[in-house]
Amino acid sequence: MEDEGRGAVGSRPVVSGRFVRCLYAVGFLDLFGVSMVVPLLNFHIKSLGAGPTVAGIVGSLYGVMQLFSSTFVGCWSDIVGRRYSLLACILLSALGYFLLGTSTTVFLFAISRIPVGIFKHTLSISKALLSDSVSERDRPLVIGRFNAASSVGFILGPVVGGCFTELEDGFYQTSLICASVFILNAGLVWMLPWSEENTSGSEGEQGTNSNKVTDDFSAKANQDLQFKSVAIGSMASVSPLQSSWIQTAMVLKRIKVVACSDLWDIFLVRLLMSVAILLYYSNFGLALEERFGVKPKFTGYLLSYSSTLGALAGCLLEPITRLYQHNTYTILLHSSILTCTLILLYSSALHVWTVIFSSTFLAFSTTVGRTCITDLELSLGGNEASGMVLGVGQSVTSVGRVVAPLLSGIAQEFSPCGPPSLGAGLALVAILIMNMNKTKYCGKRNVKLKTQ
Repeated sequence: MEDEGRGAVGSRPVVSGRFVRCLYAVGFLDLFGVSMVVPLLNFHIKSLGAGPTVAGIVGSLYGVMQLFSSTFVGCWSDIVGRRYSLLACILLSALGYFLLGTSTTVFLFAISRIPVGIFKHTLSISKALLSDSVSERDRPLVIGRFNAASSVGFILGPVVGGCFTELEDGFYQTSLICASVFILNAGLVWMLPWSEENTSGSEGEQGTNSNKVTDDFSAKANQDLQFKSVAIGSMASVSPLQSSWIQTAMVLKRIKVVACSDLWDIFLVRLLMSVAILLYYSNFGLALEERFGVKPKFTGYLLSYSSTLGALAGCLLEPITRLYQHNTYTILLHSSILTCTLILLYSSALHVWTVIFSSTFLAFSTTVGRTCITDLELSLGGNEASGMVLGVGQSVTSVGRVVAPLLSGIAQEFSPCGPPSLGAGLALVAILIMNMNKTKYCGKRNVKLKTQ
């Protein structure tokens, strides 16, 4: 029986191929549109007359809202379905960028960031949808390619946005074009072959459900399915307001499941590794100038070089997973060790060529590690809770974005090498946590969400 289960996991549903490729395009368009606008936000808010403090407060709105909304939107996508939630998030994000393109005051600028901060979760829902659509064995490869396609969009977006910015009222035109890209993306999602997704999702679930979670979590998943079916039936016969309350109750119920689970260690690893990478980049340009006397132009080229390698690294996951016999946990552990070593090498570098060397391999190790920790979270959550688990993971990453600048500022008081050195220390703590829980996650058969 176990061999049959493994065979089912290894076989990828052929019908999902076109569906998955369309989702790659969704990820590309999402980050392509966002990266057209994001580099210009600080320039625009200063042009509206905002001081540094006001600009910082308004700029933090997006991160704060992402922190609190990621988990709720992820749970919501599990309840109402990926298609509805994905369309809603894309269209409401388009509304936010449209408002940004019409903002002429700091207040309107801040208002425009609210819908984007709450509903800009296209990538998370798309990854959850990919998890529903492919087999567990193929999931790291598919998510890696999805990340690569998204990264290409993030690389090309600033180039296009910079060209439009040079025109008269360039920022407003760029924002409206970004909103148009999101509307185009919504049309693509609407036209996706959803019948293929439903077929492949059911096949993949049959093959992976037996070795993904324990009997306790399977029983809990069945209870949630029954509660979900009853709630959805109730929503069909009640008013929209009552339906919203039912959905909210279901979201809170799922969040309680995560709060009472034993997944704290994998989320802590995500937090520590996220902060470590953010500390590495926090003063990257300034540190290179102070330590080696290089010009900002060189730093820009080096960052673009690293971003390009990161996008290409997504294509290397197939041979890597084959080499490790699809053991995601071991890949994550080894990539984290490599990341920690490279950050430590950068912080102690005596020559700029050492920095180039560490940046080259760090682009690969961080991409592989980010994909593996996402795959591990999806394995723990299962198809019925993938949105919730990914949402919590995004909230954890948002916490890292809030904490990292504070830690970086304190570390820079001691040395320009302080932030990356601290990052290497945090990465080492994450490695120790993973090693302590090795028996728990190897094979992913003894992992469960403990419920009260």
